[in-house]
Amino acid sequence: MTGFWRFGVLACVVFAAALAAPCLRAHAADAEQGESGLPVPRFVSLRADEVNLRSGPGVRYPVEWVYQRKLMPVEVVEEFETWRKIRDWQGTEGWVNKAMLSWRRSVLVFGEIRTLRREPAGESPAVARAEPGVIARLLKCNGNWCKVEAGGYEGWLARADFWGVRVDERIE
Repeated sequence: MTGFWRFGVLACVVFAAALAAPCLRAHAADAEQGESGLPVPRFVSLRADEVNLRSGPGVRYPVEWVYQRKLMPVEVVEEFETWRKIRDWQGTEGWVNKAMLSWRRSVLVFGEIRTLRREPAGESPAVARAEPGVIARLLKCNGNWCKVEAGGYEGWLARADFWGVRVDERIE
């Protein structure tokens, strides 16, 4: 009887593990998605010229900073109900209401003056030059280059010249 009981317990453990395995896999997949079902982290942009950055996810939390640049790229790093924890290009993090974020993709030129090129190659002719702080509309990315539009000019920038795109991200 003891051997039969052990076999029964072992069978129950194996059966429970088999049932739990899909749940564990689903939970691991959810770790890469926010409450909205969208990937986290992901890049978005600010919808308005004035966006409050709060210390926590709600209006009861104090405003720590006010962004004043519409379309500035930010990275969503966490979600809670209608609030998104964002990170800016300098590493500052805080919470904004999702209504203040836009799906329009943009990038921020940093460092020094950068050259927009006609084709995605360093030896390609220059189309325009972008100063640090310029916000450009992101059109597509291919390898180490991304096509952007800034000030009425379209051209290619090396990924190392701006912030607002993940290293492994491909945009068509």
